Amino acid sequence: MSRLHNAGCFACIGWAMMLAGAAQAAEVNLYTTREPGLIRPLLDAYTAKSGVKVNTVFVEKGLAERVAAEGPRSSADVVMTVDIGNLIELVDRDLAQPVRSATLESAVPATLRDAEGRWFGLSMRARVLYADKDLADLKAATYESLADPAWKGKICIRPGQHPYNTALISAFLLRHGPDKTEAWLRGVKANLARKATGGDRDVARDIAADLCEVGLANSYYVGLMRSGRGGPDQQKWGDAIKVVLPTFENGGTHVNVSGAIVAKHAPNREEAVKLLEYLVSDEAQALYAKTDYEYPVKPGAAVDPLLSAFGTLSIDTTSLVEIARNRKAASLLVDKVGFDN
Repeated sequence: MSRLHNAGCFACIGWAMMLAGAAQAAEVNLYTTREPGLIRPLLDAYTAKSGVKVNTVFVEKGLAERVAAEGPRSSADVVMTVDIGNLIELVDRDLAQPVRSATLESAVPATLRDAEGRWFGLSMRARVLYADKDLADLKAATYESLADPAWKGKICIRPGQHPYNTALISAFLLRHGPDKTEAWLRGVKANLARKATGGDRDVARDIAADLCEVGLANSYYVGLMRSGRGGPDQQKWGDAIKVVLPTFENGGTHVNVSGAIVAKHAPNREEAVKLLEYLVSDEAQALYAKTDYEYPVKPGAAVDPLLSAFGTLSIDTTSLVEIARNRKAASLLVDKVGFDN
């Protein structure tokens, strides 16, 4: 075989290797706790726009443990989860790497992302009041007022130890301190119409059944119920309630985030960053609102009309990081007052 022929073969091999590398790079691996049906429309839209394949691994429980166990061999590029506590856990376990992106930093407010770029909020859900439609105007409702004896026997809520509630209680604790928070929890417990149990949709169910008049729940469940995705019964529950955006006294409405990190050992780091940048684009933020009935994090992004009907969301400024850090103290107070008993 001639040297020229050998050179030609080596060139062919080189081109093949380059093409293989390009093909490999045109994909990104997403580990997520989000239900596939909720996130898939956004991922399909990203693939259609970019040509990049998104390989999804759904991990219902133990997401951080799995990524940690896989270590440097992990195929995770992006890790997406709900709740600020889960995002902070990924950072605390050194599973995230910092990202500097003008696109992300301009789209996501500083209060909804890590100062060092290790996590980014992608969508928000508010902790709101579900209320009987026949109740008088509640637009001035506060979280603090739920301990008022006027609500005795009228409140429904899921367990206080659920992360949705411990986040709110942690925010209350940061604003008011342990003594006032304990007194507030005792007041809310005294006002319960039933044991703190079930889920947020059960709050709507029990209001519809006249077991209670108001309850704390997440905003996005209203859209999921009213859309009929959960069946005709849930649609009736969603239609039977109105939604009020309560605030803290001298504060705003408590929100939590769904968000993501770029994994520490991401094999496709560049594609991971591009996916995050897409998820905060106007197109993706509108899809979040339409598909999941969540609030966009990007200022000015389209909000679903169902959410707009609740009124203007004024986000409480209590640090999400501090809320996550104080969850344990909040949980101890829940147990101390026997809230779930």
